[in-house]
Amino acid sequence: MKTSLLFKVLSALVITSMALVACGSPATEAPAPTEPPTQPTEAPAVTEAPAATEAPATDVTLRWRTRPDNQEEIDVYSEISEELDGQLEGITLTYEPGGSEGANYQDQLRSEVAAGTAPDVFWIPGTDIADFATRGLILNMADLASATEGFDVNAFYSGPMFHLTYNPENEQSGGDSGALWGLPRDVSTFALYLNLDLINEAGAPDPRELAANGEWNWDAFLDVAQKTRALGSDIYGYGASAWWGPYGVWLNASGGGFFSEDRAACALNTPESLAGLEFQRSLYQDYDVATPYGEDPEPPFRAGKVAMFQNGRWATPGVRTVDFNWDVVELPAGPNGTPGNWLFWGAYVVNAKTEHPEEAWQLMQALTTAETQGKVAALGANIPSRVSQEALDAFLTFTPPDNNQAFLNGIADQAQPSAEGPLWAGSWPEFDQIMGPAIQGVLTGATTVEDFGATICDETDKVFTR
Repeated sequence: MKTSLLFKVLSALVITSMALVACGSPATEAPAPTEPPTQPTEAPAVTEAPAATEAPATDVTLRWRTRPDNQEEIDVYSEISEELDGQLEGITLTYEPGGSEGANYQDQLRSEVAAGTAPDVFWIPGTDIADFATRGLILNMADLASATEGFDVNAFYSGPMFHLTYNPENEQSGGDSGALWGLPRDVSTFALYLNLDLINEAGAPDPRELAANGEWNWDAFLDVAQKTRALGSDIYGYGASAWWGPYGVWLNASGGGFFSEDRAACALNTPESLAGLEFQRSLYQDYDVATPYGEDPEPPFRAGKVAMFQNGRWATPGVRTVDFNWDVVELPAGPNGTPGNWLFWGAYVVNAKTEHPEEAWQLMQALTTAETQGKVAALGANIPSRVSQEALDAFLTFTPPDNNQAFLNGIADQAQPSAEGPLWAGSWPEFDQIMGPAIQGVLTGATTVEDFGATICDETDKVFTR
């Protein structure tokens, strides 16, 4: 293929760089509103893509980027790039895997756009859409979309599209808002990846059976975690990465969350939020069932040392390489009666400085077709972002894991997942930079939940626009 040699070189470079990237908190966020905030962040003039014109006679080279979590995911997207390279007439594709989890992926993109060296199309987390849009770093594709026969924003889940079509100039969202910042690549929820061999060895109940019987709650979760932890000093009952998603579910499941209902103020100090944080703190400090906070739990899980590993669908390609019996189960229900799950999503967007906006729009559409999303889902990385029962039914066949329904249960209305999204009434990156270290202080025992609650909202108040 045209891109094979270049991709191998780029992959080598990127894999080297990924080793240097801290696996921590992707700068993304929390509960999505049903209505836009009344006081949106003031935005600069919208950078709009030109109306569609005839395709150029000569080939156009487009660079595009995602942030893969592992080599298996790099392989998924390189295969897709090679296939689309042969399908898009007049367009040559170069796929560039970006760094792994961490805010520096987005920071690098911001710097590259400013310098004029960023890829033409790139993926960013949903929580960064407002920041990239209001900084003028990505194109508004609404005009090109409206000129595209058959394009319909309602073909995708409404949670992501609320933010992707939100126009800060008129405070409207939807197909007629005059804004389209990108297209969602995928959606995902959290599940617990289970080492069934450890759970069986410990004589603990099967979480999948508990869930089927409506008995999978925080108490049952702690019971399984404690019994498996007792297998040895190097065996842990639970593991989760150190970013907002994993710790946020415990706050959500107790009836709390990061923000007020209108997402215009901090809610980390509410009794419900603090109760969720206290339970998670106890997993690390009182019961000692969790892998050390801040250390990547995926390697010890793959090595057979962790019974329950909390992660999204994107972890599946890597977990498929393990040599023990495994499956997944939905998150346990908290005192609020829900598991506190997230509807994660990210979007393909177009570099505001691209010289080829029309071709970039073609690529973005090609990357989000049902066919392309099906290939990604088949390889295990994601759930299709298109609303289609056919797509969901097909997803259930992409095994292992056998219990794919656990991920779909997290999407269901009764689960009440909080859709990740940006802060149009503030700065999510700044909020996360304050919240993350403060949460880490609690979970590592450096500070108390009480002290956290007494100061955290005062510290984050500055990031909101009034």
